[in-house]
Amino acid sequence: MTDLRQTPLHDVHVELGARMVPFAGYEMPVQYDSILDEHRTVRSTVGLFDLSHMGEIELRGDEAVAFLRYALVSDPGALEVGQAQYSMLCQEDGGIVDDLICYRLEEHRFLIVCNAANHDAVLEQLERLLAHGDFGAELDDRSARTALIAPQGPSAAALLAELTDANLEAIANYHAAEGSVAGVTCLIARTGYTGEDGFELFCDARRARDLWAALMAAGESHGLRPCGLGARDTLRLEAGMPLYGNELNRETNPFEVNLGRVVKLDKGDFIGHAALQAIQQTGPRRKLIGLQMIDNAIPRAGYEVRAGPDGPDIGHVTSGTLSPTLGTKVAMAMVPAEAAGVGHSFEVVVRDRPQRAEQVKLPFYRRPRD
Repeated sequence: MTDLRQTPLHDVHVELGARMVPFAGYEMPVQYDSILDEHRTVRSTVGLFDLSHMGEIELRGDEAVAFLRYALVSDPGALEVGQAQYSMLCQEDGGIVDDLICYRLEEHRFLIVCNAANHDAVLEQLERLLAHGDFGAELDDRSARTALIAPQGPSAAALLAELTDANLEAIANYHAAEGSVAGVTCLIARTGYTGEDGFELFCDARRARDLWAALMAAGESHGLRPCGLGARDTLRLEAGMPLYGNELNRETNPFEVNLGRVVKLDKGDFIGHAALQAIQQTGPRRKLIGLQMIDNAIPRAGYEVRAGPDGPDIGHVTSGTLSPTLGTKVAMAMVPAEAAGVGHSFEVVVRDRPQRAEQVKLPFYRRPRD
């Protein structure tokens, strides 16, 4: 693991006894104790995640809006200051380079948060488009200087309220605001990746240990538990959220993965516009669906999916697990669009044996609302 990068909290994770694994070029905690317990903690109280491996790229300039409208499939120009949107960077053929979140921090200043594994590809494409275009804007890669710590779960707001001067009620979902948390200056965002309420705290990497320690100490009375990549994956799968490298890649487009709503074809030209417009008109050839197993078998990524019963191989599982919250075995799978339909029967080949499954509506889990 000597070639792996480390987040500013690496030593903290080791001290806590986390099992460290390679992930997206970093050495990251996959679990501290039990993935199941960490998962249930996020669903019931609050879990604390180190997401400092993510990429943070700032864009500023008088023509920052025009550039991002050209570079991304969404319309960042529609954002108000303090608002965020889920978006994607695509190829000319509509293939997904990365999915990301775009924050409008000021009128001419934005923050792009991308996946760690795709950081270099995202930065390269943005730099290339900026250099070849005629846009008055500049990029600043803040990834190495930024830490990202995320308290997630129904008690996250109560925990954070004890430590911040920010008005958390004013930070709606997919919004962000500057504020101090335990004396550390942060961008406090509220987007989440777990299916629960939660916050993402961006701070100077040099203050990461202070912020983590304060959250851990204050979190004791809330049942807080540090959580690793294992729980993060099962949580996002229950919530039906795609993961780059599983559901998303350069061979898939937004319409195939039920994210056509992100694509704003009427905003004008952008990278991938012609291809995505054609896909919208004809409909995608494939579709990402949710499966619930009928037979007692756990579906895993890469397993073949058949048109059941006893049908031909038509697709594959992209992500699968035994859902800790629901107690059922669930998966997301890519199949031909004509085969998809809630209630349709499929088979997943598990250890060379076909196991019955039924298509269900995504997401598998929705958090209770007040």
